[in-house]
Amino acid sequence: MEKTNFIDYIRIFCRSGHGGAGSKHFLRTKFNAMAGPDGGDGGRGGHIILRGNKNLWTLLHLRYYKNVLAENGEAGSGTNCTGRSGKDIYIDVPLGTIAKDEESGLQEVEILEDGQEVIWMYGGRGGLGNSNFATPTNQAPEHAQPGEPGTEGYKYLELKVLADVGLVGFPNAGKSTLLSVMTAAKPKIADYAFTTLTPQLGMVEYRDGKSFCIADLPGIIEGAAEGKGLGHRFLRHIERNSILLFLIPADSADHKKEFDILHKELEEYNPEMLQKDFVIAVSKSDMLDDELKEAIAKDLPTNVPHVFISSVTQQGLRELKDMLWASLNESQQS
Repeated sequence: MEKTNFIDYIRIFCRSGHGGAGSKHFLRTKFNAMAGPDGGDGGRGGHIILRGNKNLWTLLHLRYYKNVLAENGEAGSGTNCTGRSGKDIYIDVPLGTIAKDEESGLQEVEILEDGQEVIWMYGGRGGLGNSNFATPTNQAPEHAQPGEPGTEGYKYLELKVLADVGLVGFPNAGKSTLLSVMTAAKPKIADYAFTTLTPQLGMVEYRDGKSFCIADLPGIIEGAAEGKGLGHRFLRHIERNSILLFLIPADSADHKKEFDILHKELEEYNPEMLQKDFVIAVSKSDMLDDELKEAIAKDLPTNVPHVFISSVTQQGLRELKDMLWASLNESQQS
């Protein structure tokens, strides 16, 4: 159920509305059979608009919405009546969604705020009626413009999870357990690799009513940057995190090597990842004595702050929250 309900990547065909044609019409009255041109303009074609919705966290609602076709504008008519514009189509998406064109691969829209509305595909303009072309030398123009066509093509919607802190680590490092203890989230937890197949978000309550968002992300394996395991599907979700919390279990065979592999995968996927703030948390530390903690600390990078924690005994969790909050404030000020 977890795997099918989290949809973070879809392909859809979109077409904005065509503009309505301008009218070629001449006014005829009881007393004047040639009262002049009065053709109205055509209506605008419908836009396709993306709208941010903070209550959505997946693209699941668009899974079977494969064709998005906006309404065409109506043609103009006599007595200078403008045709009705086509109805705009609004597509609600979760925050952190980007829209790309399939053919060019270029990013076209990015939705980061609740209620943010961006016209993704513009409808075609309506054509001008013949009343717009009347001149002193051409008082009965026979010309009216056709409406402009809309735009169409295959598009991609891609979700990148928005969170202040992203949990990074190998499968079964204890990320889901930590999230369940620090937040009200209830991720799936089991004693085997790749328990987490989709990102899980939770709010960490700090002090004085303050809070921050933390994301439990699927575990990295060596070669993830090349697409192995969950590969790119996982790595793109950590692009938006301000801080990356590296979780390394105390019973790891080589703590430094584990950190170096995680660091390397991030660098190979996107070197800009290395500009983020890092924090290391050594999980399952309730099994360590002071001597072992000191030995492990010597192996860890000196330029990255670290803390020993235990989700079971809640050892070091307050210190971890303080460390993350301080780092978040430094990131926002810089």
